[in-house]
Amino acid sequence: MTTLEIPHVGTFDVDVWEQGSGEPLLYLHGYERHPGGAGFLTRLAADRRVLAPEQPGWGRSTGFEAFVDVHDVALFHRELVGSWGLDRIDVVGHSLGGMFAAELAVLAPQLVRRLVLVDAFGLWLDDEPALDPFGPADEVAAAKWHGEPPEREPTNFVPDPADPHGASLFSARNLGSATKFMWPIADRGLRRRLPLVDAPTLVVHGASDGLLPVSYAREFTRLIPDARLTVLPEAGHYPQVEQEDAFVSVVGEFLAAGSVS
Repeated sequence: MTTLEIPHVGTFDVDVWEQGSGEPLLYLHGYERHPGGAGFLTRLAADRRVLAPEQPGWGRSTGFEAFVDVHDVALFHRELVGSWGLDRIDVVGHSLGGMFAAELAVLAPQLVRRLVLVDAFGLWLDDEPALDPFGPADEVAAAKWHGEPPEREPTNFVPDPADPHGASLFSARNLGSATKFMWPIADRGLRRRLPLVDAPTLVVHGASDGLLPVSYAREFTRLIPDARLTVLPEAGHYPQVEQEDAFVSVVGEFLAAGSVS
C-alpha cells in the first residue's frame, strides 16, 4: 500500500500492483474493478515496469472523498507518478481508466510519453447512445463479452470465507465510486480537451463491445491529433481478456515503436 499526500487536496492510501523492469507503464483499470495480476498485465511486464494502482474508492484504496471532479483524479495520477520518481511514463487506460488516462495526458502532457485508450468512456454520441453500465446486471453482463464470459473475471478481490457478503460489498463500493464520473452519462467535457492531447495515441476497441459501440472509438480517434485505431475482432468491452494475444501484440508494438534502443 502506497500513501500519497497532496497538499490542499487529501491523503490517499493506494494499493499498487507492480511487476517487471524497464520503461515504466501506468495501467489504469476500468469502472468495475482492478484486474490484479491478469495475464495481459504480466505479459506487458515481461519487458517493462508495469505499475497498476487501484483507484481511490475502489477495493482497499482510500481518499475518494477528496475528488471533486475528474480533474482531481488527473492531478492525483500526476502526483502518484511523481512520487515514484518518474518524469515520463507510458499510460494505458481501460474503460473508465481510459477517461482518466486521457485527462492525465491533457493535464500533464510532459508526463505522458505514449497513450493507449482501451474501450474508453468519456464521450457521448446522441445518435448512438451507450448502454447504461449500471443497468440490469444480466443485460450488462451480456453486453460486455463477445463470447461466453470467463468463469472468473480478472480481479484483485480475495474472498474471505468468514465474510459471505464481501464480494457483493466490494462490487457495490466500486460501482458506487464509478457513478461519480459515469452517471447519468460518462461525459465530463472530455470532448473539448481531447484535441490538446499531444502524446502519440493508440485507440483499441473490441468490435463486439455492447457497452460502447465502435463509433465511440472512432470519435476518440477523430478528436485526438494523429491518433490511430485498432479494432479487435471477437472481443467485447474487455479485449485484453478475450483477445489477450492480439491485445498484448498490438499494444506492445505501439509502445516499443517509441522506445529508446
